[in-house]
Amino acid sequence: MNVKILVFGGYGQLSQCLKKVADSKKIEGILYLDEVEGNILDIDILSNLFSKYQPEYIINCAAYTAVDKAEDEIDLARSINKTGAENLAKACKQFNSILIHISTDFVFEGNSPKVLNEEDSAEPINAYGLTKLEGEMAVAATTSDYFILRTSWLYSEFATNFVKTMLLLGKEREELGIIFDQVGSPTYAIDLAGCILDIIQKNTKAFGLYHYSNEGVTSWYDFAKAIFELASYSIKVNPIKAVEYPTKASRPIFSVMDKTKIKDTLTIEIPHWRESLTTCLNQIKLMELK
Repeated sequence: MNVKILVFGGYGQLSQCLKKVADSKKIEGILYLDEVEGNILDIDILSNLFSKYQPEYIINCAAYTAVDKAEDEIDLARSINKTGAENLAKACKQFNSILIHISTDFVFEGNSPKVLNEEDSAEPINAYGLTKLEGEMAVAATTSDYFILRTSWLYSEFATNFVKTMLLLGKEREELGIIFDQVGSPTYAIDLAGCILDIIQKNTKAFGLYHYSNEGVTSWYDFAKAIFELASYSIKVNPIKAVEYPTKASRPIFSVMDKTKIKDTLTIEIPHWRESLTTCLNQIKLMELK
């Protein structure tokens, strides 16, 4: 195979979605690397991979994403989210590769109901968000040929995520309490994968920082209600405040991102979250039937 794209964190949720979309579009030349064969903290491994394949694009899906554990493991989170991203950026600069780096809405404080654009100040309120912001800054300081895509509330038919957890709990419980005072935009990872591959196929050089999530705004409570409604589950969902469900790491109260830049600059079409949720639930049903 003539490899043109290397995907780091190659067995995670987003990477599985990339593979599904790439296969459906018959896009070839993609190599998916797990955390051992594609260890972003090992300079020698990266040098050998870049020398061997001379990739045109790098997609960095590798990340420390355990938000609460990061409060106690900030050094580990920083090594992956900052140092690993910086290592990839350095290799990309050396080998003239383009880096597509995935980041998060958690770089924002999210303490006021303002739709956030790429120019707004990033002030993370937890260790995870801080290390992801440090990763963004390291990438931008190291190479100019990059796309940083901030996303939020990622879910899909793959791996463990909020949608699949709700479906599991919906089969086991008669009643659930879900937070109603944290607001954002769910993102179907298949849609994000499609966006990433569109950027590559368009061969655009409009490098920089972009926001990508599905259209629309919702709370975790309303998101859960929609999941159960569309899946035809009979379960009572009670709205609870975030203070009633304390977590080690603080979360943004309002982290809705403005997608105007990516839609206008890269001509990316973005579906509404409810439309994509319906698609995801149908895919989960199909997988269960196999």
